Amino acid sequence: MFFLLIYFITFIKIFSTMNNPDRQFAFSTTMKPYIFLFSILMTSCVWAQRDSTYIKPYEHKFSLRTYLAINFLSMEQQTGTEEYKKFMPNNPPNIGLGFSLNNTIVNVSYGQGFNFMRDKEKGKTKALDLQIHNYGKKFIFDVFIQRYRGFYAEDESGNVLALYPDLKIQQYGVFGQYVFNNKKFSYRAAFNQNEKQLKSAGSFLIGGGVYFSKIESDSSFVHEKRNSLHNFQFGVSGGYAYLWVINKRWFAGISTTVGVNIGSEKFNTFGKERIEVYPTLFPRVALGYNTENWSAGFSYVNNTIFSAFSDNDNANVSLFSGNFKISYIRRLDSFDFLKKKKNQRTQD
Repeated sequence: MFFLLIYFITFIKIFSTMNNPDRQFAFSTTMKPYIFLFSILMTSCVWAQRDSTYIKPYEHKFSLRTYLAINFLSMEQQTGTEEYKKFMPNNPPNIGLGFSLNNTIVNVSYGQGFNFMRDKEKGKTKALDLQIHNYGKKFIFDVFIQRYRGFYAEDESGNVLALYPDLKIQQYGVFGQYVFNNKKFSYRAAFNQNEKQLKSAGSFLIGGGVYFSKIESDSSFVHEKRNSLHNFQFGVSGGYAYLWVINKRWFAGISTTVGVNIGSEKFNTFGKERIEVYPTLFPRVALGYNTENWSAGFSYVNNTIFSAFSDNDNANVSLFSGNFKISYIRRLDSFDFLKKKKNQRTQD
């Protein structure tokens, strides 16, 4: 739990100075129509004994990756016993590139938004969305740094009901878990595809997370006669993950964790005001196809927390954050393809 607090405090420090609404979304505004994201994540390899009859690392030392992804942050407010109001962002998909080298995961990604795919009838969303989903051998962790402004609502038929350009939602969070059956079950095989699950296996999970969220509007959002809602919470969770090896090429994976958080309106008032209890839910789904030299896969993660939760049917507010991703991975024998080109030029 300690490393979760360290990550959370670090990211709060980075973004706490961005209190001006115009500065909050300067990143996405100035970079349109191109969004540049350069993130390097270096994870030390945890040397743990693995069951080679269940998990097989790929022999290739170098791989190239490309992906199509949609990040999201949406909100659902309960307005009656069976009535809900959902606020959704109008986000176009992004494309990205990356690579991995040896036993150290190094991700360098460049994303470009397909603004021409944005539905103009659903209004305009300005967003800064940084998500890190790291899958280690024994531990996994997720980081959420999200700032959204501009949402819409639609009916069950997909017709736009209303636009909410004044609605702003911010969320900062860190979530981590320990994988008990790490010798036979591989999260990496399901979501990174940099190793292969040979036999179906599952594992129990335990961990927790810490989150801060802030919801504000001029008139679109009303909670307990106010147009804003602040929330700080942390807690524990547990669940189970399973990776089904369909055949030598295809696999499907799913994991679900449920938890309980405690919190209050603000970090500095925690313990001084009434402590609230919030349920959490974090499902993940993966489907993929592997060959020795390349892989293709689909993944979906959706972290659900409540910024307000009580017996009052008009007081529940939930946030959904995560992404959809379709990826293609090409594995190579290190930099041999560059050496071949160099030798050809030398011979010429």
